[in-house]
Amino acid sequence: MKRIIIKFITPLVLVMGVFSCSEYLDLVPENVPTIESVFENRNTALGFRATIYDYLPGFGNMQSNPAQFSGDESWLNDDAFDAFDLPKPGVIARGLQTVDNSAYDFWGNLYTGIRDCNVFLENIDDVIDMPESEKRQWAAEAKALKAYYHFYLMRLYGPIPIVRTNLDVNTAPNDVQVSRSSVDDVTDYIVELIDEALPDLALQTTIELEYGTITRPAAAMIKAKALMLSASPLFNGNSDYEGFVDAEGNQLISTTFDENKWTEAAEACKEAIDLAEGSGHRLFEFNEGQIPTADIISDITKLKLTIRGSVTARNTTEVIWAITGRPVTDQRRSMAKLEVPGSTVFIRRSAIENFHAPTLRIAEMFYTENGVPIDEDPSFDFANRFQTRTALSSEGTDYYIKANYTTARLNFDREPRFYASLGFDGGIWYGHGVYDDEAFLELRAKGFESGGIEDEQGTISYSATGYFAKKLAHFRTEVPTVFGQLPTRAYAFPLFKLSDLYLMYAEALNESKSAPDGEVYQYIDIVRERANLDGVVNSWSAHSINPGKPTTKEGMRDIIRRERNIELVLEGHRFWDNRRWKTAFELMNTPIRGWNIRGTTTDSYYNTQTLFQPVFTTRDYLWPLSLEVLLRNKNLIQNPGW
Repeated sequence: MKRIIIKFITPLVLVMGVFSCSEYLDLVPENVPTIESVFENRNTALGFRATIYDYLPGFGNMQSNPAQFSGDESWLNDDAFDAFDLPKPGVIARGLQTVDNSAYDFWGNLYTGIRDCNVFLENIDDVIDMPESEKRQWAAEAKALKAYYHFYLMRLYGPIPIVRTNLDVNTAPNDVQVSRSSVDDVTDYIVELIDEALPDLALQTTIELEYGTITRPAAAMIKAKALMLSASPLFNGNSDYEGFVDAEGNQLISTTFDENKWTEAAEACKEAIDLAEGSGHRLFEFNEGQIPTADIISDITKLKLTIRGSVTARNTTEVIWAITGRPVTDQRRSMAKLEVPGSTVFIRRSAIENFHAPTLRIAEMFYTENGVPIDEDPSFDFANRFQTRTALSSEGTDYYIKANYTTARLNFDREPRFYASLGFDGGIWYGHGVYDDEAFLELRAKGFESGGIEDEQGTISYSATGYFAKKLAHFRTEVPTVFGQLPTRAYAFPLFKLSDLYLMYAEALNESKSAPDGEVYQYIDIVRERANLDGVVNSWSAHSINPGKPTTKEGMRDIIRRERNIELVLEGHRFWDNRRWKTAFELMNTPIRGWNIRGTTTDSYYNTQTLFQPVFTTRDYLWPLSLEVLLRNKNLIQNPGW
């Protein structure tokens, strides 16, 4: 069992042997007598319950999650890109996706998952040794999973076929040739499923083995995300899809803007917030008891660990739905090769790959210490941000940058989330085997330094940009001191978080009103307060060259979008947000940049380099349907431009 309950390997193997994957919509179950035997008792039904969760994509794995390297947030060095078999992380960002070779094609797998959810729903009532209340809860989970699988497919492909029930084994071949439903119809079906499921779902998980199953707040958040996607510019009044119709001439994506969609999204977000808060979900705050030693840490370090822990801490109240069974153990690709006592260059090189590289654009994205963009804060030297500066202890930077170290001005005077999320040359990196807050473990990332490129042919262990994904590495995943070992502190990847939900609500409220009001500010300010930033109105009034920006709908839209990109950085949200906002066209037609990582001196290293010039067209907002799928089903229409 890969996901929920490890002891049910045998039932999972049985079920997966019964249901073979298909390259297209597989709606007809096989071997019905065997299906019936699976639901003879609770134990085997529990194994099937685990199986329907198993179709969730591997979000914590860079090779399974297109949101990690398919946009402008992180970049793979060329050696690492070449080292991976297809689907290669970064294929989409490099414009290499084709109809013949569609990267991250989830069509067959997720529709097989939907079919197995239907099988579960059709048979769960036949189990004789379990209470009716438990049957209803498990059935509700299957409905919520069906809703999520439809949502994920819609996010990828736009209009998709709705699969309410499976077809009989004797169904004629022509009746299997289903058509695509409009985005609005798919959204309505997702909402219908969730509304049916909500009353019977558990409000929260009460035992450890249930962690990762869908709760009522998680299901409500699926509904909210589907309505947010439907209300966003990609699917709400998008004239680019004029003429995108099915065989009967039905419009598949609305070209008429409907403001009420934002109202419905806001209502769904508030429903999810009430359920989440009512069941005990709160924003994460680091507790010093999580440090494996008796060392005392500064308030600055505690804040940085709070921000990191919102992703990597175990069983936190902030996480509404975590993907268990495949915990994030692959942290060697986010960590830097830090010089800790007892470790050697040879040992670090054997265990740490550190090629998950946030781009220079992401480093520029974070606010200044005053909580506003770096190009709006007159106290920040934006024009000279790529020049260098030396850190002085008298300036109070010791917990951010190594004292007397010279690094880019871009790395100075930034907000706490910058230092918690990104590693950089000269930056302080707490934990990973050193828990003395005064030891000042720093990253040295220039060419031939411990954390930099070794410039040896064949190596993939280096950051392409000079920045590192610190946020994704648990502070207790230690730099190894023994060859071939990486003492990993695994964690479940947080798919849904309360901070995400707060920012969704702020966005939906702002879009549904003529101008932002106190409730819009309230929910974005909750998130900013955790990062030790003042509220948006005060921050812009006191520190921005555009003090009135938060008072307008358009200005607040820009602020909320940036806040989402900062707060949820490296968690797989930016890629999808830029698509639903229709901002990917602009961003993915501008260069991907980083530092000159082969530079061995301060002067040579701190020069910006263009790593790649991506090309993005309107067609790239949606995945193509593969040729195999189209050949097998004549009623499916290809997405525009493919």
